[in-house]
Amino acid sequence: MRFDHPDTSARLQAALAAGTRPDPAQLDALVERCAVEPDFFVRDMLTWALTRQPAALPRVLRELHSEIPQARSQALHTLSKIGDPGAWPAITRELLHDPDDEVARAAWRTAVGLVPEGEEQALAAELMHELGRGGRDVQRSLTRALLALGDAARPALEHAQVTLQVLNDPELSVDDALHHAKRRVALGPDADR
Repeated sequence: MRFDHPDTSARLQAALAAGTRPDPAQLDALVERCAVEPDFFVRDMLTWALTRQPAALPRVLRELHSEIPQARSQALHTLSKIGDPGAWPAITRELLHDPDDEVARAAWRTAVGLVPEGEEQALAAELMHELGRGGRDVQRSLTRALLALGDAARPALEHAQVTLQVLNDPELSVDDALHHAKRRVALGPDADR
């Protein structure tokens, strides 16, 4: 099987075959191809094939330290598909704030899927450092990650809302802005009536 075949369809078939008949001897080749594969669908099939490999987790975790952004991003994506909570410690602050947008976005998605119970608020606070980053797609990814954390994200988002209110109205005290924010949360759309 050639994961580096010049034809995209052949690479897709090779990845499908690797997932259908997992062979530990192919583990390194699958991981290495994820780092350089240009086609999204082939990368997704490579990820699927890796999830079928019983010993993939340690090898995929090593890719988080790669110099190649796509290797880090695909490793994170694969971790999200494997879903092993034991991978949580590998989702570091460096990955959450990776200078490469695709790596950071993959880290956010993976982190909200693996975050242990009781750590959600800390993760939300960490993700708040990324507010305002990038273009629409990056901002949409961050919003989705914060939404996935649910109520755990609320305190950090309320703080951001209060800060924005005071920025927009310097005459408004922080205490008044905080009162308005809490009222808005409690009453929902009826708060301004």
